[in-house]
Amino acid sequence: MTSHNLPAEPNRFVGRARDVDELRGLLRDQRLVTLCGVGGIGKTRLALRVARSVVSEFADGVWLVELARITSPDLVAHEIATVLGVREERSRPALDGLRVRLRGARALLLLDNCEQIVERCAELVSELLASCPDLRILLTTREALRIPGELVWRVPPLDLPDARHPDAEAVLLFTDRAMAAGTRLATGDFDDVARLCVALDGLPLALELAAARTRMLSPAQIADRIGDRFRLLTTGDRTAPARQRTLLATVEWSHDLLTAKERVLLRRLSVFAGHFDLDLVEQVCADERLLPREEMLDLLGGLVDKSLLLADGGRYRLLETIKQFAGWRLREEGEHGWFRDRHLQVICEMEERCLEAGLAAPRASWQERRPYFVRSRNLADDCRAAVDWAVESDNALFGLRLAYAASAMLAIHGEIAEGVDWFERLLMLDLSGVPPEVVALSKGALAYGMEARDDLAGCERAVAEALKDQEKVSHSLGKGVTLNVAGVLLLRTGRFDRAERHFDEVVATTKEHDDTFNRVIAHSCLAVLAGVKGQLRLAQRHANEALAVAKEHGHPWHVAMATSQLAAVAEWRGDSEAAVSHYRAAATVFDELDNRVEMERCLVMVAKAAIARGDHATARNLLAECLALARSTGQRLGLARVLRVLSRLADVEGDLQGSVLASAAAVALAEEMGEPTGSGRIEELLARARDRLGEGRTALQWSRGRELDPVEVARLILDGRREQGPLPIPAVPDVPHPVLTAREQEIAGLLTRGLSNRAIADELVISPATVARHIANIMEKLGFTSRSQIALWAVEHDLGSA
Repeated sequence: MTSHNLPAEPNRFVGRARDVDELRGLLRDQRLVTLCGVGGIGKTRLALRVARSVVSEFADGVWLVELARITSPDLVAHEIATVLGVREERSRPALDGLRVRLRGARALLLLDNCEQIVERCAELVSELLASCPDLRILLTTREALRIPGELVWRVPPLDLPDARHPDAEAVLLFTDRAMAAGTRLATGDFDDVARLCVALDGLPLALELAAARTRMLSPAQIADRIGDRFRLLTTGDRTAPARQRTLLATVEWSHDLLTAKERVLLRRLSVFAGHFDLDLVEQVCADERLLPREEMLDLLGGLVDKSLLLADGGRYRLLETIKQFAGWRLREEGEHGWFRDRHLQVICEMEERCLEAGLAAPRASWQERRPYFVRSRNLADDCRAAVDWAVESDNALFGLRLAYAASAMLAIHGEIAEGVDWFERLLMLDLSGVPPEVVALSKGALAYGMEARDDLAGCERAVAEALKDQEKVSHSLGKGVTLNVAGVLLLRTGRFDRAERHFDEVVATTKEHDDTFNRVIAHSCLAVLAGVKGQLRLAQRHANEALAVAKEHGHPWHVAMATSQLAAVAEWRGDSEAAVSHYRAAATVFDELDNRVEMERCLVMVAKAAIARGDHATARNLLAECLALARSTGQRLGLARVLRVLSRLADVEGDLQGSVLASAAAVALAEEMGEPTGSGRIEELLARARDRLGEGRTALQWSRGRELDPVEVARLILDGRREQGPLPIPAVPDVPHPVLTAREQEIAGLLTRGLSNRAIADELVISPATVARHIANIMEKLGFTSRSQIALWAVEHDLGSA
């Protein structure tokens, strides 16, 4: 894993040495530094320079999160999670995964362009800083967050020239950019350059735009035109900051120097949410009358040359200030609605082609499919913008078509939540003009997302409607997905016989219609059902068939999932060698696909097998890798898996205290997620621990395991610190138990079993909030600060069976 994701500097960084040094010092002392200033003043470039200069000071990385294209507050946490590689977890908000990823991490987050979602950024930053004590955050925004602990640093303009400093920062920047544009300034030009720098107030963006014009105009001519333009705009918005009006003047002046066709293209480019390429521009922006397709490349090059468009390896993007200006011009020309409609239609059709060739095609190699997956990933920002416009403009037909295609591609990468949100919003629109089959398949896709999010009640409603609506719809990938979701729902709700009959029918249907994608899933589910029933030969047959069909389909994700299912069957049959081989093969494919969630799951199982054959060194190395993977994706389920296997490792190595500690941490995570806790092994472990360590020490370790950060518990075991000797039991004041009420004594006794508030509440038939109040009262009466102290005190006073 890299230590940062900062982009390479596009050109030479000029000036601001004092600013960089000051901000580096502030980041050492302050947890939240906000760079504020008008658009175009250079906040982003300065922040990137500062961030790059402190990479070595943050062991867990420096991470840039670009928020300019994010307009929905709900997507802020998702965007940060995407940058950090935190994978979405079923039914849990992205913030929970971020807390897991960043808790204890010495990291710097650079949140760039927060102004349009400043309130959500303020909430999210507050929550992250409170949960992650070693985290530092650097922001750029036009408006401060205004939260406790924020240090607001106003980004100043570049130093302006005067008699004593003719080579001030503004002059150096203008000169550097003019040379980059191919202009060599003469000695006699520098007075006019100084005049121009002063007229532009030392704003970096304005200076760069002006420098790009030196191929056509002298500095004197530019300075004269700038002065005229400023005077023309003095009747504008008097409430706007002066520098903002100056920047607008600069942008408008630069726009006026474009050719007529460049102006048309610039305003049309404003419909794109993020990066775009020539093909996308040709399909959305070209027309026969004004902008023929064959002219697009030259026009894009002209905008790049004039610093109004950034180019990077065949992809382009507008500076945010320029994009806002271009969007205003698009509305002014009355073209906004037409081109947003055009953008929605083109993105929809592109995603449909990606879905068909990248996923739905029954047979194709990964080499043939991969370009469509790359294309779909690159369209993610534009999909969001297009769906938003579909909702805003009540265009349910193209909105649902786009949501269906794009969400299917996102789901392969484990991104489910956005698709559910899209369908829920779009299905509330007027559907009278939408073909019934589009609505039916959309409901099936919604059911898939709800099942993945553990909303089984919502899934059952949606899948029932989808199945009814799809009765007269011909078979397709989407209909096959709906059928599989219906079966998974039966499986998850314990209706095994019905599930088996259902999946048998799905296998027959998908085979008849050559739907290899859904046939793989059906065979895998049948393998699970056979395993649940103890029919291991049948499970083996279905797992083999799933892998064969997956290879026929040709998508590596399918192959890896089928291979891991084959590994599970081998494990059920007691063939450890085959299980390890299959898990390793699957992990290799998941690694190539950057699917770290599934990769971690497979490697944990390999580590478990290594423990069984006595290869503890291999198991320890694998578990360290799995811990890093689980932490990087923010997956609590992954952390729980690692902790359960670490408990086994500690146990076989004779570290019973460490085994209890790790088991307690795993149980706490499982309870938090609503997952099974594996009580059988735990009761056996605790019984042995009480026999060898004593009731008090066992209760203490169990309570501490539940209280400590799970990552820290895992590191304790991995680092071997538990082997340095038994952890001493802290002294507990000898307070007589009658000081507690009968109910408080009862709850103190239950804490010796390491129960959570909810588990205690269930046992006593009271609310978790009531349990929390009782525990707070116990701590106050006894002078304790942790649940583990209460548990130890309860053991010493024979309250464990209370």
